[in-house]
Amino acid sequence: MPDPAPPAPAHRDPGGEPLPRLLAIMRILRGPGGCPWDHEQTLHSLKDHLVEESHEVLDAIDSGDRSQLRDELGDLLLQVVFQAQICAEEGAFAFDDVARAIGDKLVRRHPHVFGDVKADNPEQVLKNWEAIKKAERGEKPRSTLDGIPRSLPALRRAHLVQKRVARIGFDWDHVDGALDKLEEEIAEIRAAVASGDAAAIREEIGDLLFAAVNVSRFLDHNAEEILDQTIRKFVRRFDELEKRVHARGQNVSDLPLAELDRVWEEVKADESDA
Repeated sequence: MPDPAPPAPAHRDPGGEPLPRLLAIMRILRGPGGCPWDHEQTLHSLKDHLVEESHEVLDAIDSGDRSQLRDELGDLLLQVVFQAQICAEEGAFAFDDVARAIGDKLVRRHPHVFGDVKADNPEQVLKNWEAIKKAERGEKPRSTLDGIPRSLPALRRAHLVQKRVARIGFDWDHVDGALDKLEEEIAEIRAAVASGDAAAIREEIGDLLFAAVNVSRFLDHNAEEILDQTIRKFVRRFDELEKRVHARGQNVSDLPLAELDRVWEEVKADESDA
């Protein structure tokens, strides 16, 4: 007796242009006979996936691998499509509404491109952008800092907070002011440590970190990215330190700090010579 034929697939690839095809695939996955896992997802259950995919895009950008970036951008786009489909099922809005809204916003906030407003430099563009945002809100006053996500990593959030207030003039005239503030915060940490007040120590360390981000921002660097680079450098050097110590038949935990410092300096010197 011949083997029974495999069951026909519940659905076929809808085909068509890339974006309509992607939207159709998501409707199929969420619809009858679709994917049980996709059926169970909610806006809240997808939050961690959205964060994870965003960071994978950042890693792909740093890697310089464009094929990896293409794939990761696809994964991030999937999260947008997925959430838009859930909201469409609720009757709230659909993907087209998302695309239409951002398109309208881009045209509205670029009057120097789609209108007759003059903007000859990035600073003027940002100034116009903020003025348009305020006009969109109407007469209801809102804080300059509204809309900065609380879920952002702290260094990145600090950078955005400082950048926002700098746009309306709340900023140092020169980097020396930011550097003086950094030194002031170090002195305040020393005083807090001397006092033994744990709450004061915690607060002053936070102020120091905020001041350090301000110096970084003022010099047109992103503190989150700089710290990430420093962490990677430290990990690379410490891994090499461990390799050298283990090659001598020793353990890092058994060596005095002075000896570890000596090996550390060797690692740094070898990197500089490479």
